[in-house]
Amino acid sequence: MSMEAEEIVGEVEKALSSKERGFVESVDLSINLKNIDLKQPKNRINVDVVLPNKFREPKIGVFASGEIALKAKEAGAEVIDPEDLKRMDKKKARELVKKYDFFVADASLMSLVGKSLGTILGPRGKMPDPIPPGADPAQILARLKGTVKVRSKTTTLWVNIGRKDMNAKDIAENAVAVIKAIEARLARGWQNIGSIYLKTTMGHAVKVV
Repeated sequence: MSMEAEEIVGEVEKALSSKERGFVESVDLSINLKNIDLKQPKNRINVDVVLPNKFREPKIGVFASGEIALKAKEAGAEVIDPEDLKRMDKKKARELVKKYDFFVADASLMSLVGKSLGTILGPRGKMPDPIPPGADPAQILARLKGTVKVRSKTTTLWVNIGRKDMNAKDIAENAVAVIKAIEARLARGWQNIGSIYLKTTMGHAVKVV
């Protein structure tokens, strides 16, 4: 089954019509999987989806030094000194991983990051994207700023796809981008999707499929 944004704008508008609150609510997409065994590693979803319409500024940590570190700072990212990794205890490591939504690292530091933080980053799906030699980190950071991470801890996937003050069509386009990315990674595609809902933080769930 192929879904397009125009088909679900009505459902998005229903979700956005919920009672106004004293803050700008998030808009979440809920996808319920069926007939799939997530105990099997091959069936698990772990994908980064680049959304067509950005709505937030995720916190990005960059493991780098020298020129790459300078360029990363200019692009608005926070730089983590590689030397700090060598003397970081488990408590500080957990705090660091919790602080950021995404990580990137100078390719030459990937082994150090893996050795120091791999056991914490790996299970959380936060292993850094490498910055290849000669690459501009600003381009990688720009892509991540429009990215959401989808992981299947259970058969219900929750993904933040927008804010209530956004245009309904933009939210619909983000929803479809996530749905298609997940469908493509399911063994039986659409047949592994049981239902899809949209809701604002405090609003009622609106069924899409």
